[in-house]
Amino acid sequence: MKNIEIDEELYQYIASQTQFIGESASSILRRLLAIGEAVPTAPTTPSSKPATVKKTVEPAAKKPVGSVFDHINKEELATQRGAVGRFLLILQALYRVHQEEFKVVREIRGRDRLYFADNESALAESGSSTKPRQIPESPFWVITNSNTTRKKMMLTEVAVALGYSDGDAERIRELLS
Repeated sequence: MKNIEIDEELYQYIASQTQFIGESASSILRRLLAIGEAVPTAPTTPSSKPATVKKTVEPAAKKPVGSVFDHINKEELATQRGAVGRFLLILQALYRVHQEEFKVVREIRGRDRLYFADNESALAESGSSTKPRQIPESPFWVITNSNTTRKKMMLTEVAVALGYSDGDAERIRELLS
């Protein structure tokens, strides 16, 4: 496997094209470029020039098609060692599907502390031992130093704020178990 450097804008575009949690960048690019899994596009020899792939790329849609349940990889969820890892993966999937509306989570808070913020320091200042973590592939941060019951409550509130039915909010909540 080779490593390449790409700029932030290109990285964000590739990340926005993810269809499920855990999908690799290689898989995303193969799908976008319509390149088969193990089939080279052109033979290369030391004297041949690298093939140039030209593709018209439409601007990335901000909202992937489907519901959050289409973007949660239950196998990856099961491999997480703890509730914090599962919590972050579920929030990441919710953000992926609801990028425009996700800012409503900043309004979800406890009696004395913030649960979500745009930066780590806002959460750290809102209470002791908040253990802020960034929600992967998003600009939002969440406190993680709460028990599993509180994390489930937070997921329920996020789901309801994003417009999910009570039944679907319960399904999202139970993904944490």
